[in-house]
Amino acid sequence: MTANDSELNDTSWVEAELQDDFDEELELELDDERISEEMRAITGVRRTSSLERRTYFRELFRLQTELIRLQDWVAHTRQKVVVLFEGRDAAGKGGAIKRITQRLNPRLCRVVALPAPTDREKTQWYFQRYVPHLPAAGEIVLFDRSWYNRAGVERVMGFATPDEVEQFFNDVPEFERMLVRSGIKVIKYWFSITDQEQQLRFLMRIHDPVKQWKLSPMDLQSRVRWEYYTKVKEEMLERTNIPESPWYIVEGNDKKRARLNCIHHLLQKIPYEEVPHEPIPLPERVFNPDYERKVIAPELYVPDVY
Repeated sequence: MTANDSELNDTSWVEAELQDDFDEELELELDDERISEEMRAITGVRRTSSLERRTYFRELFRLQTELIRLQDWVAHTRQKVVVLFEGRDAAGKGGAIKRITQRLNPRLCRVVALPAPTDREKTQWYFQRYVPHLPAAGEIVLFDRSWYNRAGVERVMGFATPDEVEQFFNDVPEFERMLVRSGIKVIKYWFSITDQEQQLRFLMRIHDPVKQWKLSPMDLQSRVRWEYYTKVKEEMLERTNIPESPWYIVEGNDKKRARLNCIHHLLQKIPYEEVPHEPIPLPERVFNPDYERKVIAPELYVPDVY
């Protein structure tokens, strides 16, 4: 093999690795856009983003590179960051969180999505079950729904009494001020979609076997109570929008634009800087002339079906 051949093979290998990264995001996109024939017949529409696909991918990869720099800075400076994602069901919170965490170190950036409280947790101080998940130094924590459940779904569905909701509104500003005073950066996003958009996304979940798990009886009831949900959302934003931890609303009807806008805004809210890195030398592999690799039984291998 000539030097040119070696260089060509190395280049092809790098291109293949980059293509794998692209395909990983493309798989998520195709999953988002896949729509059953049954749903097309019901809605009569084919929804696409107004953002050109090439532009979306280019900007997404650029922003994800910046997120890695942000993560490095948070770890290097031992910052503590909490990002809350709230919004109606099917508003696109999960998709945005996926793109934020997709290329980050899960040991430094983790997602918290708590289930319904247990009987024991229901007897605790309301914020108690969220506190253990707050970040230590050098960590970023993303809450896929948070303590604002009390002001939203719990209130709408009648799981919290009016007195409990009022107590929450009295307590949450001071709770978040305490977090900020302790050195935690708190950023809160509300993903906003229209009535029609939520209806289309719910229909997608109903008629798509891959997405049916996302639809719960609670989601269906929230659909019935759309107007009440709007009322409590407006009160929540008004009473909990404090200088120490303001709300930021993400227009979510166009999923691609919502993701890019959210990531771009998040990067703007944290004054991160480039962290210097020492060059990483790749050590030489040690070869033992007396080592003989054992033959592995064929039945231990996964069959090559593809």
